[in-house]
Amino acid sequence: MSVLDQVRDKGTVGAYRTGAFLARLLPERIAQALPRSVGPALAKMAPTKAAMLRRHLQRANPNYAGRELDAAVSGGFESYARYYMESFRLPGRSDADLDSGIEVPDFHHISDALAQGNGCILALPHLGGWEWAGFWLTTVKGLPTTVVVEQLDPPELFDWFANLRQEFGMKIIVADSNAGVEVAAALSRNEIVCLLCDRDVMGGGVDVEFFGETTKLPAGPAMLGLRKGTPVLPVGVYFRPDGTHLGVVRPPLDLERKGKFRADVAAGTQLLANELEGLIERAPDQWHLLQPNWPSDTSSSSATQSR
Repeated sequence: MSVLDQVRDKGTVGAYRTGAFLARLLPERIAQALPRSVGPALAKMAPTKAAMLRRHLQRANPNYAGRELDAAVSGGFESYARYYMESFRLPGRSDADLDSGIEVPDFHHISDALAQGNGCILALPHLGGWEWAGFWLTTVKGLPTTVVVEQLDPPELFDWFANLRQEFGMKIIVADSNAGVEVAAALSRNEIVCLLCDRDVMGGGVDVEFFGETTKLPAGPAMLGLRKGTPVLPVGVYFRPDGTHLGVVRPPLDLERKGKFRADVAAGTQLLANELEGLIERAPDQWHLLQPNWPSDTSSSSATQSR
């Protein structure tokens, strides 16, 4: 690594550290208002990501067009900014704050899943404020929770985020070739495992129809559900206008062995894709998917960058 790369990486990590420090100093009223004011500016500062988000939003809501679509893109960046602001401020939250800040009407699906003794997989899209829900699970509910997360570059930034989540009481597993073994061990201990499932980060996913176009989504949730008898619950955590959250927990996927294991995993993953669509459609402008996710996205991204 060159000296320039090292300086850049240190600057990136330093920026996140400084942002977290400053975020924790802000009064609550300002912390909630700031993401609303910076959303449009962030969209303009990151035109490539904004263009990709625009594509994804039109998949989630084909009726988006014109100013409404522009507003949804700005809303997506606002939601993303709120996610970071909130995550940076979470370590200072009391149990009472956490509990009053989220409503989970169908939490019984999680309790029922854990009662079976095979762990519980919460399958989420990159949507809303899932970090709040994770902290709430570990501290207020006292439930051991493991989160599988994508490796970040530089590694120092990943370590910083991992340490932040560990402050929330979560166990962190890196999404690499060893993740499957560690996830299976957590489920064997009857723990909750949270998996962000609307991107095939590790590769090796299975083909599904997702918002009308074929792409790959992770096979892990359906595979583990079939092999271990672990309930797989689709979950979305939404920002509310008043600063609180709504946790939507769907019933477990109907996973069963009908034929060849590979075909059963593919069928289960398609069921999950259908559920993720429904969760995202409830609030497309809270969907933080800024990367290419369908085969056509890659060609579109290259064309945009070449202009």
